[in-house]
Amino acid sequence: MDYDCIVIGGGHAGIEASLAVARLGFSCLLITQNPDRIGALSCNPAIGGLAKSNLVREVDALGGEMGRLIDKSLIQYRTLNRSRGPAVQAPRAQADKMLYQSEARVAVERQPRLAVFMDTVVDLISSRSGCAVEGVITERGHGISAKTVILASGTFMEGKIFIGEYDARQGRLGEAAALGLGARLRERGMPAGRLKTGTPARIAGNAIDYEKLEKQDGEPPEAFSFNHDSGETLDRPGVPCWITYTNAATHDIIRSNIHRSPLYGGKIIGAGPRYCPSIEDKVMRFPDRERHHVFIEPESLAANEMYLNGLSSSLPEDVQEAFIRSIAGLEHARIVRPAYAVEYDYLDPLGLYSTLESKSLAGFFVAGQTNGSSGYEEAAAQGVMAGVNAALKMRGEPPLTLGRDEAYIGVLIDDLTTLGTKEPYRMFTSRAERRLALRHDTADSRLTPKGRAIRLVDDTRWERFQHKMRGLDTIRELLRARKLDADGGSAGKTLERALVDATITPEQAPSLLAKQAQSLSEEVALKETAFPAEWIIRAALDIKYAGYVEKEERVAERNAKMEAVKLRPDCDYRSITGLSSESREKLSIVRPLTLGQAARIPGVRQSDIALLMALTKKG
Repeated sequence: MDYDCIVIGGGHAGIEASLAVARLGFSCLLITQNPDRIGALSCNPAIGGLAKSNLVREVDALGGEMGRLIDKSLIQYRTLNRSRGPAVQAPRAQADKMLYQSEARVAVERQPRLAVFMDTVVDLISSRSGCAVEGVITERGHGISAKTVILASGTFMEGKIFIGEYDARQGRLGEAAALGLGARLRERGMPAGRLKTGTPARIAGNAIDYEKLEKQDGEPPEAFSFNHDSGETLDRPGVPCWITYTNAATHDIIRSNIHRSPLYGGKIIGAGPRYCPSIEDKVMRFPDRERHHVFIEPESLAANEMYLNGLSSSLPEDVQEAFIRSIAGLEHARIVRPAYAVEYDYLDPLGLYSTLESKSLAGFFVAGQTNGSSGYEEAAAQGVMAGVNAALKMRGEPPLTLGRDEAYIGVLIDDLTTLGTKEPYRMFTSRAERRLALRHDTADSRLTPKGRAIRLVDDTRWERFQHKMRGLDTIRELLRARKLDADGGSAGKTLERALVDATITPEQAPSLLAKQAQSLSEEVALKETAFPAEWIIRAALDIKYAGYVEKEERVAERNAKMEAVKLRPDCDYRSITGLSSESREKLSIVRPLTLGQAARIPGVRQSDIALLMALTKKG
């Protein structure tokens, strides 16, 4: 056996998968078409955002890498939705794309037991029975054996880009597609389809008239990774972003050239992301809108390129230049890289178990955009879980699956493997039933013990985590015991009661604590330990929303009873008398591992779930 595991693809899913496998003690080979592009931020130069920041912090809490990479490379930090509740607040950071990429490569190449190889995988090696994977075959004729294989090819598998009348077999502009593997997987009977995504143009930063733009400054940066000492500040530069808007002239140019769009001309057959439409889609679908936002974001401190967030397009380059120059501040814009659409093969995630292992080929795992998801953060989340489960399979240990009540990662994977997707899947806070419990700041308390249990969290991080948990317990006890004085506005109440009664946002919590927060720090200082402000806010929010979280937990407990009822993955549902024909078909496709998962399959009737429950009780 050449390696324990082979990971195909060096994007965000591939990075997390290969690092997890190697850190868990197995030899791993990362095969990529170009090692120089490991960790490339193919589209927007940012990490985090609504729901996505929760995924980043959950990956980090499990022992993953993305949080550490963005902490080393961010060039602007902001918290989105500050005026709203804590469940939907989200940190977001602009990344220096060149620095992020170089840090990602360093992390991969310095990891013991992890090797990188430049080639293109064109087929899988399977056992004589065809039921298990045993390695890969590359374009240059290498046959490399492995116990497990993780596919994380992103947009490269049978990829094709479109710019107006121009198209080419590429996975990214200027980078060849990975041809052959998609066709071979289809021949093996794996459910595959085509999806489409796109990216906007990049323009020269020194040709922008910034006087005509709205400036958007950042905030003091806070760490995404929990692998920092509490209260530690990030020593990173801060640069502004800018805002402008499309106008009637912009829309007229697009409408008059819409026949030249491959999206509207029928050349693109794959479904695109509903929640991130191209500018031509926005103009055609919303004809009454007078303008659309354009966010101008720096790509790197070492480069002159600016990213035009909001102007994703597949129109011809001359049309792109015309509509970009119709926008205020961009009248003299110079396009460095044109916008384009990319269409690629993906594998229907209904063909995977919730471990991300293939139902038809044992030892073969799939993660990232290859599963039909969209976004760096979604890819990283699947990557770390695929890597962990590949390693646990090789250990002969039970897999790690996260419930919808435990993590956004659990919501993501359950949605994909239970519901499937016909368009690029994007994570939203609205998809999670327990948003208050799954806040981004609680990811460490929820998942670090799980990372420790599988030995992915090292001793240093575990000690830091335990220190923080002890500190939070102490703060909560002080909040429960301390009474507010007359200046607090709620004399006689404990701080805990005042927090529950008050209508506050996280930013107001320190103001409510005011002198009390200061005295808390002084009390702890006597013990030669200072409470960081983030700990006090975390404890205050835990108390403030404890009642709501308890309600969520009661619902989760009812769901947990369904999740505890295990179903056989090889169950022959078509032979069960009494099931409706639709339920038989859906259950046979998804092959759920629990009764709870079966109940979430669209089209499966409650009466059929009751029948399955009765049958499981009979054994």
